[in-house]
Amino acid sequence: MQLQLDRPLAVFDLETTGINQAADRIVEIGIIKLHPDGKREQFYSLVNPEMIIPDHAAKIHGITNKKVALEPTFEALAPKIAEFLEGCDLGGFNSNKFDIPVLHEEFSRVGFPFTLEGRRLIDAQVIFHRMEERTLSAAYKFYCDKDLENAHSALADSEATLDVLLAQVERYQELPKSSAELHEFSRGKSKKLDMAGRFALNDEDVPVFNFGKHRGKPVEDVLKDEPGYYGWMLNAEFPQNTKDVLKKIKEQIDQKNSTK
Repeated sequence: MQLQLDRPLAVFDLETTGINQAADRIVEIGIIKLHPDGKREQFYSLVNPEMIIPDHAAKIHGITNKKVALEPTFEALAPKIAEFLEGCDLGGFNSNKFDIPVLHEEFSRVGFPFTLEGRRLIDAQVIFHRMEERTLSAAYKFYCDKDLENAHSALADSEATLDVLLAQVERYQELPKSSAELHEFSRGKSKKLDMAGRFALNDEDVPVFNFGKHRGKPVEDVLKDEPGYYGWMLNAEFPQNTKDVLKKIKEQIDQKNSTK
């Protein structure tokens, strides 16, 4: 195995009620944990989202309201999931933009302590797109020469993603081999500060808004000229990770101004 790990890598996939990171819920989670010695462990569960699963979502992953009615809620599963992910770096397919923010949001929603601090985040889709530009099914066929069966099943997608990642490391000699370097590679050239990319650093490494009417403007300038914008964002339907980053930026601004 050319992939170099100094701690476990947990590759996971979520099926959800939709694509809104702040409002939608997990209905299925599958995790494959790869240890540095090559040993694999898995965690799987359906999840009762405590909301109606829209028909358009059910048509994609096949998980209906009836199917999850008697399944545990995320709040009930949170301790088991957190324990399984303890000490692990995280990986997936489009995970940096979707799965990781959604998982973090679910933990925040139920008040369970779970942090991304210190974890390396490796996204096989970023690697794939930078190298070949295809979908997960095509990636599985391209790298592993297999057809992906049971697509949109969380555990099957997790297994396929891990196999793709291992094949990528084997195939591209110029690709970094350690999880720390793959974390940096997965970030690409992005300088976003939150998982949803609502905040980023500009060329001068100053935090700026990365969306809406204030896109490109320094956060400090906007909060000074329009102080109510801070409260609006904290009460609006943004992911908890985005709100936490905004709070941190404001704390840094306040500390800087207090020393003047």
